[in-house]
Amino acid sequence: MTDSATPSLAHTITVGEAGEARDIAVILRPGTVAGLPACVWLGGYRSDMTGTKAMEMEDLAASLGAPAIRFDYSGHGASGGAFRDGTISRWLEEALAVLDHVKQDQVVLVGSSMGGWIALRLIQELSKRKAVVKVAGLVLIAPAPDFTSELIEPQLSENERTQLAEKGYFEEVSAYSPEPNIFTRALIEDGRGNRVLTGLIETGCPVHILQGMVDPDVPYSHALKLVEHLPADDVVLTLVRDGDHRLSRPQDIERMKSAIKALITPAA
Repeated sequence: MTDSATPSLAHTITVGEAGEARDIAVILRPGTVAGLPACVWLGGYRSDMTGTKAMEMEDLAASLGAPAIRFDYSGHGASGGAFRDGTISRWLEEALAVLDHVKQDQVVLVGSSMGGWIALRLIQELSKRKAVVKVAGLVLIAPAPDFTSELIEPQLSENERTQLAEKGYFEEVSAYSPEPNIFTRALIEDGRGNRVLTGLIETGCPVHILQGMVDPDVPYSHALKLVEHLPADDVVLTLVRDGDHRLSRPQDIERMKSAIKALITPAA
């Protein structure tokens, strides 16, 4: 479990200016062993940094002596801002701001569902910078890159298309919350400009993908498609025959922790 001798440090950073400013909640647990990359949690759509997988990631990092970073996107969890204002570009901007704030030399990005998309876009944006943090590895759990254009738009009903055009959003029943999922026209339109499954994706680091084969939200064929776009990387794809979208059962958590540990301490 987490070492109480290295308590977490809670921060709030402001991202954006004027009417676009929002307060982002960040939790950093410092490392105790020099030279290890920090684990960075990138959550999914409507999830927050207090979920089981995020906390288990931090506990693992603490046990290894590595730093751990968790944060909530705007409109999620403890962060400010309205959820309906959220887009991939907006949440990507916040993820970049968090990395700038914590100032870690190396990171392992752990992205769940939509967080897998954010992780891939983060690497693309970091590669444009001269002085950048090194991404030492990726662990992607039921990754959903391009989910707006690949998984949502093709399935839209005529009624949902009408609601998007007339109201700017549509709602659907959520399997994970009593509150409905809300998908806005802004999210879908912005998603088209953030697509990554359009050509070669060069991460420059090892990638481990964990994907359930009975995932009702992100079919495992989507993970197979992602692998096709990662031909230059060291990629491991673990298909969990009876795994769902959350992959939060004890055996799933152990798979996640094993994948993270291999990237934090590759020589161990």
